[in-house]
Amino acid sequence: MISKEQVSQIVMAEFPDAELDISGEECDLTLRVISESFAGVSPVERQKRVLKLFQQQLKSGVLHALTVKAYTLQQFIDLQNQFLVQLEND
Repeated sequence: MISKEQVSQIVMAEFPDAELDISGEECDLTLRVISESFAGVSPVERQKRVLKLFQQQLKSGVLHALTVKAYTLQQFIDLQNQFLVQLEND
């Protein structure tokens, strides 16, 4: 099992400007990473960059599943605004 603190340390070492949200239980985690390092990078490439950081943990079984959602700050703000507009329209 890997702790959320360990996940945070691994990500922050590669993306020091990142804002993180880690949810889930034990070895099945969802990780939201917001970083300007993702500017101009496709969503698939962003996921690959983050997942690569956990290659060893996934291979060994310490981490069974990791869902990655990676955004720039502006993309995350836009996503939040879209959600709020949907709520207002419902």
